[in-house]
Amino acid sequence: MARRDYYEVLGVSRGATPDEIKKAYRKLAMEFHPDRNKGDAAAEEKFKEVGEAYAVLSDQNKRAQYDRFGNVQGGGAGPRPGQGGSFEFDLSDALRQFMDGGMFGDFFGQQRGGRGGSTRVRGNDLQLKLSLTLEEISEGVRKTIKVKRFRPCTTCSGTGSAAGSAPQECPTCRGQGQVRQVSKTILGQFVNIQTCPQCHGEGRVVSNPCKTCDGDGRTRTEDTIHVDVPAGVSSGHYLTLRGEGHSGPRNGPAGDLIALIDEKEHEYFERDGDNVIYKLSVSIPQLLLGASVEVPTLSGRAQLKIEPGMTPGKLLRMRGKGLPSVNGYGRGDQLVEIELHVPKKLSSSEKEMIEKLSNSDNFKVQANDKGFFARVKEALGQ
Repeated sequence: MARRDYYEVLGVSRGATPDEIKKAYRKLAMEFHPDRNKGDAAAEEKFKEVGEAYAVLSDQNKRAQYDRFGNVQGGGAGPRPGQGGSFEFDLSDALRQFMDGGMFGDFFGQQRGGRGGSTRVRGNDLQLKLSLTLEEISEGVRKTIKVKRFRPCTTCSGTGSAAGSAPQECPTCRGQGQVRQVSKTILGQFVNIQTCPQCHGEGRVVSNPCKTCDGDGRTRTEDTIHVDVPAGVSSGHYLTLRGEGHSGPRNGPAGDLIALIDEKEHEYFERDGDNVIYKLSVSIPQLLLGASVEVPTLSGRAQLKIEPGMTPGKLLRMRGKGLPSVNGYGRGDQLVEIELHVPKKLSSSEKEMIEKLSNSDNFKVQANDKGFFARVKEALGQ
């Protein structure tokens, strides 16, 4: 399928400055981020598309190649070689691009050994969901999780080679990790440099592979990891644990572990930013006479005073009983919404008492001679 023009994807002109390209990317990446568009496949594709466009246009050399030839050669980890000299770009690539702050950096997941030198392939990132209760979010928590991932093979110490042997220089690129292709056109002679297809940019090949890992230098393990979650996080936030993802093949650098915060639904509370909302059902006698009632909070239970004559719908504020700001500035409140509890069934004696009360002058609704609009004008001082 034909790819859209990268400038069109980001909504910038071909003469756009690097700052304009970066600004356009960040705006679109925030708009189509998977955390903001859960389950929306179209938004996910758009997120990947803008990430791919920025990966090319933010790099001076690749942008020049794209402007000249209309495609970019891929290779190594991260974006992978595709058809037509372009490269494939998946969601993990797009997320890494986004979390690295929109800087190209080591976007291709490689540690370069110098200009024209070999590369070490970076391992893939791992992504998992971290479910938290409001109580855990309120105080911060250390979570212990089990992760299945690729780690260096203990038999060959991650080299991929059997005991007594070592990787050899790649005969195709002679240890450079790249190959040059010269093509002649009516416009002149062009030199195209791309990742070596035999060693995939490493500059070395395994001639006598380790039998445990079949020369990959990695085996699958299950490890226990501790994740320290700061107080005040919310769904959509994520934590990046550098180097805790999959190890790269043959001692390549490890990817990252990305923990996506998922807030569990609470039995009592609704969250509103740093505030929590609790709906309290009270009886008619409690509203009329006043009462002291016990309510749950994120740190235990507390007493709340109901003033006589309080009306349903009123919000009471319990200061400092909410959630801390993730930035460390202050703490929210607990808002208690008063709801009237109306019994569905009444006994005969209860009906009799209520009928007597309804005939009392204090329980009769007084008619207001002023109409609605007159009262509005009065309130506005007109």
